[in-house]
Formats: sequence, structure tokens, C-alpha cells
Amino acid sequence: MSFLKTLDTNHYDVIVVSPRNFFVFTPLLPSVTVGTVEARSITESIRKIMRKKKNLEFCLSNCVHIDPFNHKVLCRPLVNFSEVEKGDFELEYDYLVVAVGAQSNTFNTPGVEKYCHFLKEIEDAEKIRESIVDCFELAALPSKSKADKSKLLHFVIVGGGPTGVEFAAEMHDLVYEDLHKLYPDLMEYVKISVIQSGDHILNTFDERISQFAELKFQRDGIEVKTGSRVLEIKDNAIVTKDKATGQITEVPYGMVVWSTGIGTRPLVSDLMKKIGQTDRRALATDEWLRVKGCENVYALGDCATIEQRKLLEDVSYIFALADADNSGTLSVKEFKDTFESIRNRYPQIDLYLKRQHMQDVASLLDDSISQKGGRPVLLDIEKFKSALSKVDAQMKTLPATAQVAAQQGEYLAWCFNHKTECKSHPEGPLRVRGEGRHQFPPFVYKHFGQFAPLGGERAAAELPGDWVSMGRSTQWLWYSVYASKQVSWRTRALVVFDWTKRFLFGRDTSRM
Repeated sequence: MSFLKTLDTNHYDVIVVSPRNFFVFTPLLPSVTVGTVEARSITESIRKIMRKKKNLEFCLSNCVHIDPFNHKVLCRPLVNFSEVEKGDFELEYDYLVVAVGAQSNTFNTPGVEKYCHFLKEIEDAEKIRESIVDCFELAALPSKSKADKSKLLHFVIVGGGPTGVEFAAEMHDLVYEDLHKLYPDLMEYVKISVIQSGDHILNTFDERISQFAELKFQRDGIEVKTGSRVLEIKDNAIVTKDKATGQITEVPYGMVVWSTGIGTRPLVSDLMKKIGQTDRRALATDEWLRVKGCENVYALGDCATIEQRKLLEDVSYIFALADADNSGTLSVKEFKDTFESIRNRYPQIDLYLKRQHMQDVASLLDDSISQKGGRPVLLDIEKFKSALSKVDAQMKTLPATAQVAAQQGEYLAWCFNHKTECKSHPEGPLRVRGEGRHQFPPFVYKHFGQFAPLGGERAAAELPGDWVSMGRSTQWLWYSVYASKQVSWRTRALVVFDWTKRFLFGRDTSRM
């Protein structure tokens, strides 16, 4: 969506193929599961968003096959065709942008597909909302024993990442702010558990946030079981194994939400096999979001991962580029001048300098160049490699978040909008292998922070500059940021209205 909103469609004929005709603001899906925010408030019609764009066509269809060699995609309509392949049609393309996202990763755990709820789509959130009410209504029946009530009102979240933690917090708030008034006799049976295979929940956040979240959940009565792996989901119990002791336990449950990470969609897996990207979890792209092994195919969001080129792969070429006088050694000035001209090509340089609190690229040489008799020792190829060996270790896969996808969409649209100008006047970094410059600067992700709502009007945030914030004020910051990030003024107003309505009247717990 960020790609479409930024793209200048006056220069392109655009066809959008999607199995849904609306955009979903996925970061608020946990709020939809408990009625804090209504489903319609975080969705907006794609046609409505794009109505002011020219040369744009929308097809409510599934892309079922990509032919990257003949530049074609096979699509299957979702409506008005009872026979599966009756309405299939092909589309030819000059450029293809794959942004199909990912699906929940079950790790082939038995019973997950059959008995668990996922939280990836708006339909998932609505099903969870219905299931919560069903559990309480069933437990309220006079025929249910105490054991039945304890089983029905045990809500289990598998996965201690941001989505799982936020849902657990929302679930706790729903129970103790709203449902306790409607089902006062059932409160003693309610239990919320978070099962995490790692040592801590929110392990991608700062350690202080993980500890704060665990302490808050402990005070709220939310059970956090770390170091526990799920072996199987049965119709009446979840089977777990403690990593430390090896003990296997069966725990009855009323509802399980599976939030353990993402897996590859079949369409992407099929494309990866065609282009030789086997044994991968996502499409490999270069720094310009071009799919490796394809021509004019781009991928962004959760379905793709950027394979950043390593400095050591090009170390001999970089050394030759810096060694302008062919002396076989580099001075500090030659080193600095070269790295200033190519640092955009290798974002890990800036990342390393930032994490090591270094001022400039010359700081990379501190351990490789020493002073002898007041004169600096010149840098040969081996010392050059030694200076750069630690830099590549800073490279990490980008997180599968909406923030990353949005930035990638805006970047790719900018590239398409400036394709003509950049062809004659390239704006990218110097080519290490070859002459001239790259056409575009490579994509560089800018992290603006991440939030973890923890319930009770408290949240934690990890913001740029190693700033960590926790508490009520952070929750209000979360409200303002998420309201501003809505895709339209309509959804922005509806979300704020839902939050206000919840403060005044509580959540709606009707089963509809």
C-alpha cells in the first residue's frame, strides 16, 4: 500500500491483484480480538484509497502462479466461479512487485492447524473475539463442573513476541475491566498463560523491557512459561516440554492463540523453486529490492529478505579502488576518501560505527594502524581485511514488521518515480566492481522504534538513541503514534472514537 500511494501512476499502467479489496492496519489486530477497536475501524477500501490515481486497475483475485521467465502471472478470481479453474486468467508484466506477506509458521507441530487460532488477518481477530465469548458462555452453563470451567477459561498464547504479548495484555484487560462485571462467578477460574520457547518474552527488545514486561505480567497474574516448547496440540490439551528438565506436561485449555513467527506462502515457495532459491524462508533480494535470479521482479515486506553484500566479498576491489597510486598500501586519507564514497553501498559500516560509538570511518583502523617513530604504518591488504572483518558481523535480517514494509514500499516507489532521471544521472554509490555509479542508492532501513503495549494503560517503547520508556506516558505516546499511522482520515477518526468509547462505556462483548 505504501508503494501504491507513493508511486506516480502517470508514468505506469498498474494492475493490483489481491484476494481482498481492503487494506488492514495489522499492528492493531490484537485490539480487535477483544473489541477495544472494531474491525471496520482499521480497514479501508483499496479502491477508495486509489480513486485519485490514474492508470490503476484492481483485480479481486488470487495470484496462483508466477512465471518469471515469460513475465506472466496466473490469477484466479474469488467470486462468481463455482469451478476452481474456470475463470483463471493471465496477466503479462514489465515489472512485478511481490508483496504477498507471509503466513503463520506452525513448525509442523501436530494439531496447530486444526485447534489453534492465528492472528495474521482481520478474519482471525474476529474469530478469536467470538471464541472468547463462547468460552465464557459455555463455562456459565449450569451443567459445567469446576474442572470444565477451569479448562474452558484457560487462555493460552504460544509465542512471547510482540503480537503474543500484546494479545495477552489485551485479554487481561478485557477480563478484569469488562467481563468480571458480566461473569463475576467465573473469575476464579480464569487463567491466561504465555508459552515461550526462549528464555524471555519480547527477546527482540531491550533487556530492560523484557524484564519490565515479565514483572508486570507476574503482578497481573498472567503465567509466563519460558524455556518451554510445544510438542502437540490436542483437542482438549496442549502438550509442552520443558527444555531444562525435559519434563513433558499436558495442560487443558479453552482457547489457544498461535503466534510464533512467520512462514512462507505457497506462491512464494513455488517462485523460489523456479529461480533456484531453495532451502530459504523468504525471497532473497539485493539492496535495491530486486529478486535474485529474476529480471524486473521486486519483493518487499514479510515475503522477502535483503541479502546485504558483505565487505569482505569485495575487499580486494575496494582496496584497489582506494589504492589510487598502485603502491600496494593505503594511507589513512586514501582509506577515508574511499569509504566516504562507498559507505552508502554497505550500510553495515554506519551501523558498526554507531554501535561502537565511533566518530568516522578512520576509527575502523584504530586496531590495525599504530604509530612507529611518529609515523603511521601504511595499510596493506591483510591489515585492510583485519580492519573490516568485524563490520560484516553487524548485518542482521530486518524484522518482519509493518514499519519495514512501509519504508520499502516508499523507497521502491521513489526508484520507479525517478527511473528516467537516475538513468542519465545516477544517484547511487560508486560501483566497486566496474565503472560509474549505481542507478539508485540502496535501501536503508531507518528504525523509528517499537512499542509493546502491556495492558493496564501501560506500555514499553524502545526508541532511537537507545532510549527506553515504560509506563502510562508511553501508552499515550503509543496512542498518538498509532492514530497518526492510520491509512486515511476516516480510519484515524474511527480508531480514536473506538478508544474513547472504550474509556466511557467499556468493550462490547456481544457475540454477533
